[in-house]
Amino acid sequence: MSRARRLLFSGGSVVEADGVSRADVLVEGETITAVGTLADIADAEQIDARGMLVLPGAVDVHTHLDTPFMGTVTSDDHITGSIAALAGGTTTYVDFAFQQPGERLPETLEAWHTKARNRSVADYSFHLAIADPYDGFLDDLPIVVADGSPSIKVFMAYKGLAMLDDGQLYDVLRASSRLGANVCIHAENGHLIDALGREVVATGRTGPLGHLLTRPPMTEVEAVRRAIAIADLADAPVYFVHLSTGGAAQALAEAQERGRPISGETCTHYLLLGDDEYHRPGFEAAKYVVSPPLRGVDDRAAMWRALRAGTIGVVSSDHCPFCFAGQKELGHDDFRKIPNGAPGVEHRLPLLYGHGVRAKRLELSEMVRVACTEPAKAFGLHPRKGTLRPGSDADVVVLDPDGSTVVMASTQHQRSDYTPFERWSVPGRIRGVWRRGEHVVDRGRFIGGAGGGTFVPRRPVT
Repeated sequence: MSRARRLLFSGGSVVEADGVSRADVLVEGETITAVGTLADIADAEQIDARGMLVLPGAVDVHTHLDTPFMGTVTSDDHITGSIAALAGGTTTYVDFAFQQPGERLPETLEAWHTKARNRSVADYSFHLAIADPYDGFLDDLPIVVADGSPSIKVFMAYKGLAMLDDGQLYDVLRASSRLGANVCIHAENGHLIDALGREVVATGRTGPLGHLLTRPPMTEVEAVRRAIAIADLADAPVYFVHLSTGGAAQALAEAQERGRPISGETCTHYLLLGDDEYHRPGFEAAKYVVSPPLRGVDDRAAMWRALRAGTIGVVSSDHCPFCFAGQKELGHDDFRKIPNGAPGVEHRLPLLYGHGVRAKRLELSEMVRVACTEPAKAFGLHPRKGTLRPGSDADVVVLDPDGSTVVMASTQHQRSDYTPFERWSVPGRIRGVWRRGEHVVDRGRFIGGAGGGTFVPRRPVT
């Protein structure tokens, strides 16, 4: 579809992280050029946004597309995953380039460029996930940063698969800090989880409930506090991924009060789903095996409080999709072999609106802050992304507050045979999505062409 030279979104409620205003948005080519009360522009295509919410394209900074993991590969590639992202109002995502055994870090990054180039229909960037440290791997970090990917992920869990020890974590933090790169930490105590797993299986309990039993809240809280202490020694900033517990949020708050550059995210499923899902009959609970596991009502309430307070600044999807049939079933006889992860990129923004804003857990501007603006700021994408300002990319979402959505696996764009939110009724409906001025989603239907997404190089965040 050809891109209109000019678009005018008129009469809508423009939602930014700092408030809501009735305004028009003028787009010329790929860029927003004006926001305010604008006169009719004769040569502009008119988008009637009266009664609608006009949002910045959402930014999801935690996805896993076409990723080999735990004996299989995530079911969405950069084609299907990016279509799902756009359908859900996410116009930019940051995917984890996951190092494979024996790979040098620049090789990993180039492999992810190859996976996404000319395939993704949304704009994208990469974090580099270190899973196999080799002699001299730190010397390759400047190459990664120079590529425009100034963020590194490390794991304190997945023993024998991706876990780094404390000394390696210190080394990565120290080296990354000198380069202006942020370090994303998966904080769970991998040694303890491994030991608890052996104990639980020895009792004959091999079903999905064992996943919850071997990852109690303290396995996250301890790892978060330990990582903060190591970051203090390294004098480095830290961004914690997928936080799930009130204790972790409290640890972040304490570090922030001391003036430390500590930030983090939670995910849609930790806000809306609970640990009762692990008591589903048979093997169905495997659909909810994510790491960390889903938590109880008190931890969910703590996540909402931390978002409102700004202690946790971002809501991501941690989109790590596997099909139930043939993939989750790999762990049918041992929960430790169930691939950890679930689909979520398509429903993150609709769920935040329908069950966050409409349920009065978040204000509209807070939703935009945690789903659009703060993710972009945290990883060097702002103000190009995450806002509707003159000079920003024309990534625009028009949301109908009077519409409604029913989440179903049979109608989703995500390439998975289930969704953890099956048959959830969600107030509000995304009416249209524009990626850099091109209309790519119309009432839930992808209407864009092949490719079209571009790699967005990022600058270090100081």
